[in-house]
Amino acid sequence: MRPIHYLRCLIGVSLREWLRFLNQRGRFFSALVRPLVWLAIFATGFQFVLGVSIIPPYDTYIPYSIYIAPGLIAMILMFNGMLSSLSMVYDREMGSMRVLMVSPLPRWFLLTAKLFAGVIVSVLQAYAFLAIALFWEIEPPWYGYIAVLPALILSGLMLGALGLLLSSAIRQLENFASVMNFVIFPMFFASSALYPLWHVKEASLLLYRICLANPFTHAVELIRFALYGQVEPVSAAVLVAATIIFLALAVYGYDPAKGLMARRTAE
Repeated sequence: MRPIHYLRCLIGVSLREWLRFLNQRGRFFSALVRPLVWLAIFATGFQFVLGVSIIPPYDTYIPYSIYIAPGLIAMILMFNGMLSSLSMVYDREMGSMRVLMVSPLPRWFLLTAKLFAGVIVSVLQAYAFLAIALFWEIEPPWYGYIAVLPALILSGLMLGALGLLLSSAIRQLENFASVMNFVIFPMFFASSALYPLWHVKEASLLLYRICLANPFTHAVELIRFALYGQVEPVSAAVLVAATIIFLALAVYGYDPAKGLMARRTAE
């Protein structure tokens, strides 16, 4: 296979995901409404300052609405990654995924192309949220909108790879929603999305360690620092490692010869 064939496959998968997104306007609005409702409620109901600013001067406190904004951006990436993987379960039930999987291209590339296509949609939704969040006076510096792009892509890749891994283990479409609830909400609440880790450590050392082991925490922290032009190297390294592990397990799971799909066929 020549490079042009890989490029055509990537463009085709991306266009298919983009057209599906355009035809499902409810998906766009639901992905935005959910975090905006959280922002409106928490910003209004909890009008207090929290934590120490990560931008100079470092000894100042920041409003709660500004603190939770990165966590809500990561929520958008997570929900879109899960919904993108939901389409894989649907395509498998409808039989259209067989056309993709019988392609002469390597299966790892097909899944990676699907992953990148979903990340493109996620990043656009994240920037739409940042535009609307201006009404809540969430105004990072202008360079933050550029600096946060790599953080959004890396976080979207990690969360999308996790969604692919889950979709490889799910047999029926109706089971995906329940699995999402057992994954999304524990990851979201056991993270630094709503409260800083030093608060968690004061309350429960066990929960603090769980939050540190949660890759979603590092996605939130990477986005939070990137919005103000700073880099969190530990979080970046954790996300890279988690993305590689989740994607490798997803490729194994979608292998009809030895993965989870083979086990389902045998059963």
